[in-house]
Amino acid sequence: MRSRSHAPRRRPGAARLGTLYSVDEIAAIADHVHAKGMRLHLDGARISNAAAALGLTFGEFTTEAGVDIVSFGGTKNGLLYGEAIVVLDPSASDGLLFLRKLNTQLASKMRFVSAQLIALLTDDLYLRSATHANAMAARLRGTLEARDLPGLEFTQATQGNAVFAALPPGVADSLRERFRFYDWNAANREVRWLTAFDTTEEDVDEFSEAIAAALTEPSARPCEGRVSRSSRPTSQLRRFLE
Repeated sequence: MRSRSHAPRRRPGAARLGTLYSVDEIAAIADHVHAKGMRLHLDGARISNAAAALGLTFGEFTTEAGVDIVSFGGTKNGLLYGEAIVVLDPSASDGLLFLRKLNTQLASKMRFVSAQLIALLTDDLYLRSATHANAMAARLRGTLEARDLPGLEFTQATQGNAVFAALPPGVADSLRERFRFYDWNAANREVRWLTAFDTTEEDVDEFSEAIAAALTEPSARPCEGRVSRSSRPTSQLRRFLE
């Protein structure tokens, strides 16, 4: 069974399936949990992608929608690592500093995390990076849909920087000889392709061509002896990898 240790019960904003919660949906969740005496934490690993796709400010789908605590994600939007916990309702922060230490999240060189977050928030870099990543995912999906490739089935809407698809047997493994990505649901041959701040149009077009070749020319395989994309010590390692 596939481990679900990283899967949240709810993820308002941009979800793991690449889809979005609307402001009304987030507000409805907030009303429900508040009525039960609970707090609402918005897991914002891809909160910038959500803001870019929704065309909203953070406040419009967090504070104004009734969210109590937000984790602002940086790792999946260009940072080496780093997330920030933003407490929107001070009364919901009891014990938070203690828990940060208890859960080993108080880094000894916290300033190196903070410096990255400051850069990400300067001149809307977070939004420009997320907008670009979303656009590259849309380009990938649009290019593949236009070709109407045999055996390719999209399994989720593409609303952020993720494209979910099911492929015929053997195709994903063939593609992984050159491009690095994971199975999402191996039982259904479902994969997830993610784009990022540094994904280029050329990357998308090259990947699209490889998918088309693998689906229409089953005998097509990378040349033996060629250095695979996943072995190059460059930023290309991240372009279709979470």
